[in-house]
Amino acid sequence: MKKIFILGALAMTLLACNQTNPLLEQPNTPYGVPAFDQVKIEHYLPAFEKAIAEQKAEVDAIVNNEAEPTFENTIVALDCTGLLLDRVVGVFFNVLEADGNDEMNEIAEKVSPMLSELSDGIILNDKLFQRVKFVYDQREQLGLNPEQMRLVTETYKGFADNGANLPEDKKERLKEINQELGLLSLQFGNNVVAETNACQRFITDEAELKGLPESAKAAAAEEAEAAGHPGEWLFTPKRTSFTPVLQYCENRELRKQLLMDYTTRGNHDNANDNKAVILREMELRIEKAKLFGYDNPADYILADCMAKNHQTVDAFLASVWAPSLEAAKREAAALQELLEQDFPGEKLQPWDWWFYAEKLRKAKYDLDEEEIKPYFELDNVRKGAFGVANKLYGLQFEKLENMPVYNPDVEVFKVTEADGSLVGILYTDYFPRAGKRPGAWMNQILPQYIDAEGVDHRPVIINVGNFNKPTAGNPSLLSMDDVETLFHEFGHALHGLLSKAHYKSLSGTNTPRDFVELPSQFMENYAYEPEVLKTYAFHYQTGEVIPDDLIAKINAAGKFNQGFVTTELLSASILDMDFHELTTAEGLDVNAFEQQSLEKMGMIDEIIVRYRPTFYNHIFTTGYEAGYYSYTWAAVLDADAFAAFKETGDLFDAETAKRFRHLLEQGGTRDAQELYLEFRGKEADPANLLRRKGFIE
Repeated sequence: MKKIFILGALAMTLLACNQTNPLLEQPNTPYGVPAFDQVKIEHYLPAFEKAIAEQKAEVDAIVNNEAEPTFENTIVALDCTGLLLDRVVGVFFNVLEADGNDEMNEIAEKVSPMLSELSDGIILNDKLFQRVKFVYDQREQLGLNPEQMRLVTETYKGFADNGANLPEDKKERLKEINQELGLLSLQFGNNVVAETNACQRFITDEAELKGLPESAKAAAAEEAEAAGHPGEWLFTPKRTSFTPVLQYCENRELRKQLLMDYTTRGNHDNANDNKAVILREMELRIEKAKLFGYDNPADYILADCMAKNHQTVDAFLASVWAPSLEAAKREAAALQELLEQDFPGEKLQPWDWWFYAEKLRKAKYDLDEEEIKPYFELDNVRKGAFGVANKLYGLQFEKLENMPVYNPDVEVFKVTEADGSLVGILYTDYFPRAGKRPGAWMNQILPQYIDAEGVDHRPVIINVGNFNKPTAGNPSLLSMDDVETLFHEFGHALHGLLSKAHYKSLSGTNTPRDFVELPSQFMENYAYEPEVLKTYAFHYQTGEVIPDDLIAKINAAGKFNQGFVTTELLSASILDMDFHELTTAEGLDVNAFEQQSLEKMGMIDEIIVRYRPTFYNHIFTTGYEAGYYSYTWAAVLDADAFAAFKETGDLFDAETAKRFRHLLEQGGTRDAQELYLEFRGKEADPANLLRRKGFIE
């Protein structure tokens, strides 16, 4: 999930004075959603310029206020600045990520330093900081409620942690670092998208696709025809394209080619090579950490997280790594036996794992994912996720027609309470396209907050994915991983939608990054529960509900291949920490460093780390640096939270759901650990996660 917007953009022609800019007007749209259908390329840069100028003026008014600093005239006033910029950013960066193009990228490159300059101009404004510090120093005597106290504390930390206490020369250097990091982040992401789009493998002989399901072949044929190669099959490094080949295609060489296409993106000596970008990012991140007195970026970043420091994270990852690796080794041995039957004397390779795992799953559990996919039609799976939210929290979902969208694939839903009151607006955008970055994520288009008049501004949230597009003969059918991804991102959406914060900087998903994945991963638990499956898993041709024997197979196989899944995830987390525990980037060779990290952790050759550095968007573009561990950290919390429901004997126990909803509503208004203890009544037990994965009894 992406919480921090990529910054950046290039110059363009300003609008004529008599033209209106839909980004600068309060939109005349249902529920105040952005007028996506009216926004044109030429609107973005003038909108950024106007919105940035407006926020600067708002901040100047606070700085120049001659009255003594108070909670209202300084802390709350600062939180209320930038509402216009929030709207412009919410539109531009969501479209850039989901439906971008070269012109959008050029704008991003222009806007990035503008936004960095604005942020630094606020954070490093000493007169403003002194007002904030005055209120912070007086906070215990102000009679503040817990949310107000949290806002004061987080506002002060936001300044202090970002350079407000630095001497002037270091402040100037920090500004330079932030601007360059913003541009490097854009460059990294653009390189990954360019590499993904540029790599196309056309197959001309259908015999090379032996074993590949007809649905996957049909999708590849449509892609080839769209690319001007009728009668052929096109495969790319997009997961929806190459994953079925890895799982089912008997052509070992094709499996190898496609996996290598995916795992070597950004690692070629061409214009899209990310190794130099990573080196420079690490140099700057290390320098930035040292400006604040930290030895490495990890400790600077983790100071505001639940984990607090890299030693805690390293110990946590090591505790889960050991049982995961042992499970992966057992799985590799079983797959090696299957490989030997086809290729005597050959060693299992990463491009063999998915293929033989699928064979073993079929043999051991009589479970063939192609047998399941007809029951996982996209619209029905989404209805299933909506149904879980209805049973847990009473939420209602109504599809809205004729809403302004940025692409015809986008759908819009009104979310309400049982009494009809508005909770928020949810956009979904599930299909891949050339301008969309890989992966799946949730973003906030408009924030939730309560204004000075007491009006609760409800949020506008989007879920984005890259699932199979419908073909001429079939609707969009999801894999089991896709189903979990949809539920996961919907969990993030609920966190944003249910927010009841007064202040926008504390609302929704504005929480520590090792807590923010709890709501999303919690939702995954419901995806394959039998009583939930029966509400959404209907065969797309016959309408038949998924049979009990197939449900039993799914759940029997629930612990299958978890060594691989967890080891792949943890290796990426450890690699992330290794990068960000560096105290110098001098002599850093990205590929050699990756290899050293894998050797140190004892990674087996049969598995490739989930995200190799040169396409590791999470840590080099999206603000999860020294934070990828949070998926596993939050997994301990989500397994324990779901156990709370299991212990009642009711997956939708009303009292437990009420407590968990309260946790979601709080956003970042309270300490994350305090919130979890209030929900659960005790510390999270890691054994619940290890049992769920089958690593312990």
